[in-house]
Amino acid sequence: MTKPNSIFWNYILSSILIFLLFFKGSAQEGLAYSTPQKEGLDRELLHAKADSIITNGIKKEAFPGAQVLVAKSGKIIFHEVYGYHTYDSIQKVDKTDLYDLASVTKIMGPLPALMKLVEEGKLDLDAPFSQYWKPWKRRKDKRDITLRELLAHQAGMQPYIVFLNEVLDDGKPKRRFVRSVPSDRFSAQAYDSIFIKNSFSRKMFRKINRSPVKAEKEYLYSGLASLIYPQLIEDLTGDSYEYYLKKHFYLPLGCPSLVYTPERIGFPNAIVPTEFDTLFRHDLTRGWVHDENASLMGGVSGNAGLFGTAMDLGRMMQFYQNFGWLGNEQILQKETVKEFIRVQYPDNDNRRGLGFDKPLLNNSELPLEEAYPAPAASKASFGHSGFTGTFVWADPEKELVFIFLSNRVYPDRSHRMLYELNIRTALHQLFYESQLSSY
Repeated sequence: MTKPNSIFWNYILSSILIFLLFFKGSAQEGLAYSTPQKEGLDRELLHAKADSIITNGIKKEAFPGAQVLVAKSGKIIFHEVYGYHTYDSIQKVDKTDLYDLASVTKIMGPLPALMKLVEEGKLDLDAPFSQYWKPWKRRKDKRDITLRELLAHQAGMQPYIVFLNEVLDDGKPKRRFVRSVPSDRFSAQAYDSIFIKNSFSRKMFRKINRSPVKAEKEYLYSGLASLIYPQLIEDLTGDSYEYYLKKHFYLPLGCPSLVYTPERIGFPNAIVPTEFDTLFRHDLTRGWVHDENASLMGGVSGNAGLFGTAMDLGRMMQFYQNFGWLGNEQILQKETVKEFIRVQYPDNDNRRGLGFDKPLLNNSELPLEEAYPAPAASKASFGHSGFTGTFVWADPEKELVFIFLSNRVYPDRSHRMLYELNIRTALHQLFYESQLSSY
């Protein structure tokens, strides 16, 4: 999915971003370290409670390790690592480790690009999406769907399509779609010695184009449109999707670790593994995207595929919390960001913003075990979660950024203690309560 006119510059920008990993500063500082005490919080109590929640999670195998980063008023007051990459306790979690972000990709990858294209007038939130994605003009059930409806999960799109079924026959890869060595026609790499036919992404698009749409306009989470967005961004800009993100966001914001396919490009950071894939790759997935649909697109997709560190996720969420500003530059217009983080269809019992997740509509009234996210989070807050055990949230009203990274799908996705113990919500609430107790 790389445009010829930006291959060279994509390489240059990638080199600059990797260089920033070893440079003391960054293109935009954005976040500075402080201490809980300076922000009026009880450090010892905060650490004791957070450590207890995380340690209990590791003990009950919710995840082998985790990272937590919290920023208050643009200053990092908590950045701690826990446990190991795997349960064998060999490699400790480090602050520079890369995590598979899963669906957090949706707001770190295609979303800022879509926001920029909207404010430039190249996309209209309320025009039929078929104006930009031409195949939908021939689909009666899709021709009038808008980008606003898609981003708010209000379009009635099918939640998911298992594209892996298209490339496997009785559990074995079909040779017409998968090869063990690369060639001109098979260059989309899904894993070591697994290369997907370049044209398979078009097959995926066709199935999305033909997928059923519910007649009722109601909230139904779907990741299908996110598979389309990178190609749409390339079509509208003439640049490769990755190049566009690096040029306009990751480099200016100083986020060198936000990358696709880190294993393929030889990224220097340690990468936390996800799941033992028994269906397709038959190996422990590390440095290659966990999500099968994204893997079939060569690891570069809008629904999943990004990897990153807690620090760079913190910068991006601080950027959103500041309504498009970080360091000394207004990269997105304030009005654009405010529109995207606003609840779009509250009368339809839909809590979502545009791309961003939002608190449950009655969240502040719920007990901790039923709330999402923390019940103390303001209605202005927003973020997203990821299937692999990731979670990012920002609250412009309370000036609080919360990042939680784990590999809860290790060794397999049946591990659901992260949810059963309600770890992310409990941790999130802890930092709100610490703020309240300090006043």
